[in-house]
Amino acid sequence: MLKVQEIRELIKLVDQSSIDEFVYENEGSKIQMKKNGGVTQTLVQPVVQPTVTPAPAAIQTTPSPAAAPVNEVETKQEAPKKEEVSVADSANLHKITSPMVGTFYSAPSPDAEDYVKPGSKVTKDTIVCIVEAMKLFNEIEAEVNGEIVEVLVKNGQLVEYGQPLFLVKPE
Repeated sequence: MLKVQEIRELIKLVDQSSIDEFVYENEGSKIQMKKNGGVTQTLVQPVVQPTVTPAPAAIQTTPSPAAAPVNEVETKQEAPKKEEVSVADSANLHKITSPMVGTFYSAPSPDAEDYVKPGSKVTKDTIVCIVEAMKLFNEIEAEVNGEIVEVLVKNGQLVEYGQPLFLVKPE
């Protein structure tokens, strides 16, 4: 499966080209992009048809990335704001944002250590979290060298496209 950064590059290339439609299939996944009058639409879907299961009666309070059911529900949740970082300091900080709507996971599994914590040093290629969308677990990279100042979302929280996940003090 392609990484989120590679999908972003494909979107840019298709958008800048004269191609109207692009389809890519690899390892059981399919990416299809169509341009409609200057608007690029992207659809990422698994080729294998998932089995349909009824929605759970109760919400799982401690989701695990391997077994969490996925229900596509758009909600407007704001990231909790903390008073630790002053307004003047936050202007110099880089925000790592969610590239998609999904569920935020701070560790590769429920019993594993978090990828990063406040104070952790990161490089551009450091994986900082996972965002699960449609049973696909997308590793999110830091995109900047620096130090994690604050984690803005909680493990298992639904995140929106463009929502800040981390504040990083760049080197």
